[in-house]
Amino acid sequence: MVLARHRFWAGVLAVMVGAMGLPAVGQGTQTAPAQQGVPDAPTPQTLPKLNTITPVQVAPPGATPSASGSQDNASDNGGVTPGAALPTAPAPTPQDEEQGPPPASHASDIVIPVNFVQIPFTVKDSKNHLVAGLTWRDTRVYENGVRQQLRLFTTDPFPLSVALVIDQSVTFDTMQKINDSLSALQGAFSPYDEVSVFTYNNGVTKQTDFTAAQSPRLGVILERSKGEGREPLMDFGGPMSQTTIKNNQQVDPNTTPVRGQLGITTTTPREYHTLNDAILAAARETVVAPRARRRIVYVISDGKEYGSKATEKQVIKYLQTNKIEVYATLVGDSSIPGLGFLDRVHLPLTMRDDELPRITTATGGQCDPEFRPRGIEDSFSKITAEVRSQYTVGYYTKASLFDERFRRIEVRIMRPGLTVIAPDGYYPTASDSHPTKAADVTPSATP
Repeated sequence: MVLARHRFWAGVLAVMVGAMGLPAVGQGTQTAPAQQGVPDAPTPQTLPKLNTITPVQVAPPGATPSASGSQDNASDNGGVTPGAALPTAPAPTPQDEEQGPPPASHASDIVIPVNFVQIPFTVKDSKNHLVAGLTWRDTRVYENGVRQQLRLFTTDPFPLSVALVIDQSVTFDTMQKINDSLSALQGAFSPYDEVSVFTYNNGVTKQTDFTAAQSPRLGVILERSKGEGREPLMDFGGPMSQTTIKNNQQVDPNTTPVRGQLGITTTTPREYHTLNDAILAAARETVVAPRARRRIVYVISDGKEYGSKATEKQVIKYLQTNKIEVYATLVGDSSIPGLGFLDRVHLPLTMRDDELPRITTATGGQCDPEFRPRGIEDSFSKITAEVRSQYTVGYYTKASLFDERFRRIEVRIMRPGLTVIAPDGYYPTASDSHPTKAADVTPSATP
């Protein structure tokens, strides 16, 4: 019994010693066999250094591959070839290059920086004909006297957002010519354009919001916008205008030119031509149009101005701030070659007749004088054709976004004998202080 118990505990002890990795009792330590060495891996073969390979450089935004001749011409534009589409990324700066590439974003989040400026302009020859076929190599743009690096050059037409202004304060014969010509106005626009209508006499009346240019509704609005005009105000005072006078007084007030007036001199009422107020109201309407459309104010008037609350300076500043162009068909006496020139010379204490040409010139538009009804109809199609044939250039301005002063623009064409019609400049706006999506400013053929 005792022998069996000893054998049991001896077996338990042997198991515990084996689990701990210790040699069993009565056994000597054995030397571990020597570890066999592992052969080294084969040495990789290396290629010789090739110093003839030039690393590929990243092209700047807006640059496109071109032939050797185009590269030589691009060097005159800072080494950049302008594209036909608006850039979708800001111009690289030294700080951006040090920080590395920006993080990837979704395509719908691509924005255009607010310091990108677009300038539309028209080019004509000595015979007042439109000049086509110009390229960006013929164009130079200066802002405040500093040449800018072109990043955009396109001749693609933009859809139009036109605010039409009709003068109803003209004389009755001139108003009749305008009425007969309005039926041809709708055919001057394309189906992608939109038109709003304003009329003015001694105040401004909004006839309709923006509506499709080819819609029947616009035809009804144009028919409703026809006016009667005014009678020429002529002062027939003096004794010859009276019937029964004694001692320079009327004997019978019923026979006077003005009923109830006893004096022999009549008082002519003042004329009101609120041209500035009408242009400002139309310009505020076009501001709602997206940047992918061309903002136009089209005026049909004799150019007379009296009684407006807005001044000429305020109107021009608002137009240049919101990139709105003003085109005009000048009618009435102001359209006659000789008399129209004299009317544009303003005399003190008289009604202004010279504001409309200055407004069109400051905004990059044109003023077309037409006296005959057929000439007024042709003026509609001629002006719309000039707007669609405009060149558009774009660049990144170097001026600070916080500088709200006026920035003067000059567009030059490197060909002799050509005339450039472009805006005088622009005012940077506070509304441009946020990024704009590329889809909102890219030209499109659809409204």
